[in-house]
Amino acid sequence: MNIEDYREYCLSLGEDIEEKLPFQKFKNGEGVLVFYVMGHMFSFFDCDNFSVITLKCQPERIEELKVRYDCIGKPFNESPKHWIGINPVTAPDELLQELTKNSYEIVKAKYTKVKKR
Repeated sequence: MNIEDYREYCLSLGEDIEEKLPFQKFKNGEGVLVFYVMGHMFSFFDCDNFSVITLKCQPERIEELKVRYDCIGKPFNESPKHWIGINPVTAPDELLQELTKNSYEIVKAKYTKVKKR
């Protein structure tokens, strides 16, 4: 999946999604595009090097995904216990979409619960 198609897919997940370039003051962070739901990250990647998308994932799924798919690896700059990296160039579009939606839903569910308290 190319960068524009992926961006459009992320934005299509809900009206509550924001996209920002929050790391412009950091060296090598200027081109990192982040997608947020309820003010919290669920997907990000470097626009200048579209080789890894970092996504939130259930810890119990991570090892199985790494074993099953070569396109799944370490996340960029996040805990590998709760995040995965996925190569958007080699990943099947369906897998990338499923894991992105999963990430969105994890984050939204977590912060919806927090907000209701």
